[in-house]
Amino acid sequence: MDNNDQKSLKQIIDHRIKKINQLRNEGIEPYPYKFDKEHDISYVLNSEKKLKDVSIALAGRIVSLRNMGKACFMNIQDETEKIQLYIKNKLIGLNDYDKIVKNLDIGDIIGITGILFRTKTNQLSLKVSSVTLLSKSLRPLPNIKEKDDHMFFAFDDKENRYRYRHLDLIVNPQNKALFKKRSSIIYKIRELLNQKGFMEVETPILQNMHGGASAKPFITHHNTLGHDFYLRIAEELYLKRLLIGGFEKIYEIGKNFRNEGIDRTHNPEFTMLELYESYSDVTDMMNLCEKLIKDISKDLKLKTVTFMGNEIVLNKKFNKISMNDLIQNELGCDVLGMSNKQLYELCIKHKLKINKKMNFGQLFDKLFSSLIEPKLIQPTFVFDYPKSISPLAKVHRGNNELAERFELFIAGMEFANAFSELNDPIDQKNRFQDQLELLKSGDEEAHQMDVDFIEAMEIGMPPTGGIGIGIDRLVMLLLEKDSIKDVILFPSLRNK
Repeated sequence: MDNNDQKSLKQIIDHRIKKINQLRNEGIEPYPYKFDKEHDISYVLNSEKKLKDVSIALAGRIVSLRNMGKACFMNIQDETEKIQLYIKNKLIGLNDYDKIVKNLDIGDIIGITGILFRTKTNQLSLKVSSVTLLSKSLRPLPNIKEKDDHMFFAFDDKENRYRYRHLDLIVNPQNKALFKKRSSIIYKIRELLNQKGFMEVETPILQNMHGGASAKPFITHHNTLGHDFYLRIAEELYLKRLLIGGFEKIYEIGKNFRNEGIDRTHNPEFTMLELYESYSDVTDMMNLCEKLIKDISKDLKLKTVTFMGNEIVLNKKFNKISMNDLIQNELGCDVLGMSNKQLYELCIKHKLKINKKMNFGQLFDKLFSSLIEPKLIQPTFVFDYPKSISPLAKVHRGNNELAERFELFIAGMEFANAFSELNDPIDQKNRFQDQLELLKSGDEEAHQMDVDFIEAMEIGMPPTGGIGIGIDRLVMLLLEKDSIKDVILFPSLRNK
């Protein structure tokens, strides 16, 4: 905003403050406590016959205003829809028209009563009999223009939409509808899990030790307790304590925080579903994951979606293939039969960014994530991950170097991560010890040694299947949005 714009904005604000003072001098409070709104605008628009000749009370924000001296037309918008109002001085009284209506601006929130009628152009409108100012807007809305009931020159700069979400929701109502759909998706997830006998729980966000994933944490300090806490990177280790305590089918939908980069698929603060079912394994989690996504898709009447430039089929059986088979199909070599040195040289051959401290699993994963993952377009479960990069998963029943783990990929993006959960406390302690060695070598995302968690496991944890599903990415897919910022109300942004 340049100096002229700032001067102009200050003039607008000063002029509206004068209107507020004038209203108060006339005994009119511009910010009253309450208004008895009877209906949503969408209900009124769909109930013309039922409401004929009935005085109704509505409330909303003024989004357009056409003054004609002794009368005016304006549109107000509530959470659901917008409707045209016709206000005439003789209908509401000259006193109220001069004191209230003439002091209204686009952006003000008003309450009105009136009767439905059709204009000469057959537009359903409300003939207003009374107007109550409910909130005087000091700042102008972004430049909105309207023609034939179509809004254009809307607030469409993406950076501004994310930064000033309140303005985005006012002038781009379709984005309000998008977030309502997000809410309905999360509601459906809860409904489906509850029907299957899962119980929703809540675990700490502030944790003494971060764990449950490979990620760099955010650190904060608690003044009273006198020590640092971590914002959780995963719900996992506390949920497993509940399994040990006797709950058998639990889930949590909550915020996780990872101190990582920001791009169109990553936000440092994101929403994750984690669920655990005692006496199940990774195969049960695969079946549950596929059914959950298909049930939600069916509820939304989606068979295919266009996502990241691809047509994704959601109503067919998801693909299933091992990590090693994918690489073998792509490169023609059996990675599991290679030595660490051979795998390192293969990564160098393909010009991957690696270092000599990386273990076999890390090199394996680097090869996969760089060369294979971007090509996994249709829903694909990739299973049999290296044990060394899966410290919370049970050892594979057929290969001691692998873990019982899968990830779900769609359009080259990870959507879910699941294990046959490790429940052997001795093995878990050894795995954490291996992770400590990675920490010492400079891997900031490696796990710490969580002694409290090991002690809890020593009480005895049942065999369990567990899965984490990224809610934001799932919403992106189902709503066909290619940026995570479009499905998070307040995404993380750099300071202006």
